[in-house]
Amino acid sequence: MDKIDRMRAFALVAKNASFTIAAQRMGRSARLVSKYVADLENALGVQLLNRTTRSVSLTDAGATYLALCEPLLDGFDELEERVRHDQTSLKGVIHISAPTGFGALRLTPSLAKFGEKHPNVDLNLQFSDRRVSIIEEGFDLAIRIGPMRDSSLKVRQLGPMPLVVCASPAYLERAGTPDDPRALATHECILDGNMTEPTVWRFDINSQEEAVAVSGRFRMNAPAAAARLAATGAAIARCPAYTVADAFRSGDLVELFAEHRVSPYAVAALFPQNRRLTTRVRALIDHLADDPELCSDGATT
Repeated sequence: MDKIDRMRAFALVAKNASFTIAAQRMGRSARLVSKYVADLENALGVQLLNRTTRSVSLTDAGATYLALCEPLLDGFDELEERVRHDQTSLKGVIHISAPTGFGALRLTPSLAKFGEKHPNVDLNLQFSDRRVSIIEEGFDLAIRIGPMRDSSLKVRQLGPMPLVVCASPAYLERAGTPDDPRALATHECILDGNMTEPTVWRFDINSQEEAVAVSGRFRMNAPAAAARLAATGAAIARCPAYTVADAFRSGDLVELFAEHRVSPYAVAALFPQNRRLTTRVRALIDHLADDPELCSDGATT
């Protein structure tokens, strides 16, 4: 039995906490994957996984073995890719996590172009507006917008993404147009639950960044939904530019305080530090960084 198969089976079971999911990803039966792991444990003379009828978890020895074997598996995959395939015929699966709105509106079209260029690469894209654990949940990379807080991951910036404050003409007609960012204190604002400080919006005022306190009845964790709510006239929103580009063009929303925008957020690809990028993942990141449509500021007025 091939040692690489044993290691790969163990790593997939450990990362997914499931023999069934590991078997699906390997294209093997759950019974065979279980045998792979058992044979690996016998060969090493240690228990790598705690098993019950309902759960699978790593032992201390298993956690150590996983940290050491994953770079070896990545290196083996890289070796095979480089020997067997050139850059135009990449092969394999890339597991990607991305925010729901950005993933649907901007990332998906870019992935379609990448998929057309590399037809033997399978792209498994999972949408989520929470910060997934890339390593524990088995992703090759995650696309994120905003401050990059996880120092355990490598970051490749793909482009800037401005935050824009906007409202519908109907709201401004009803509530009045604020003439200064500090006037937002008297307006209904949509709070972003993804932010560390949802009730604080920052602006460039007199060449200095200034915090403005805001409040409102609506709080949500999906910027695209906040933009749609603002377009109904319910409140003022602050959103990444990609979520409001179409609404600006149609006139459903207008930007407020364009001259007071702070430095834009970054759109970035994040991936594990201790893992050598396979050729296919590296090619995808390069493609995203070179795609002018991914981070284009269609919201500029």
